[in-house]
Amino acid sequence: MLVRVTDNTSMHNLDKGNLLREVTVKIGLERIDIQEEIMVEALLDSGATGLVMSSEFARKQGFKLKKLNRPMYVRNVDSSLNKEGPIEHTVEVNIYYQEYRERTEIDVIGGQKWTVILGMLWLAHHNPEIDWKTEEVKMTRCPEECGK
Repeated sequence: MLVRVTDNTSMHNLDKGNLLREVTVKIGLERIDIQEEIMVEALLDSGATGLVMSSEFARKQGFKLKKLNRPMYVRNVDSSLNKEGPIEHTVEVNIYYQEYRERTEIDVIGGQKWTVILGMLWLAHHNPEIDWKTEEVKMTRCPEECGK
C-alpha cells in the first residue's frame, strides 16, 4: 500500500496506527424468524457498496438464507472478480445501534474477514457522525424511517 504523508503527519504516527484505522461499531442483528439478537462488530467501509455478511457467520448462526433470482458478481478494489464467487443469497435482519433500528436485507458472501460490513449505501442513507480520531459513531442525522 502506498501512503502519502503530508503536512504535520509523521511516519511515526503511521507506524503506530494513529492515522489509518478501521472504524467499527457494535451492532445488534436480530434473526427475523426467531427474534434472537446477536451482537457483532461491524466494519464501516466507504469502499464497499452495500451491506455484506460473511456466509460462514450466517450459516453458523442459523440465519435463513434467501436465494437471489440472479447471482450478483462482486468486484474487488483492483477490479478483479471476487474469488469466492458471486453473491447468491441475502438474509433479512433487524439492525440495532444506539437508538437506531432498521429492518433490511444483507448480501451474503464467503471469504470475508469481517462478520458484517456496512458499506456506502448504508453510510450515505444514514449519514452517521463519525469522529475518526476517537472512532465514535453517532446516529444524529438518521432519516425518520430509522425508528429512532
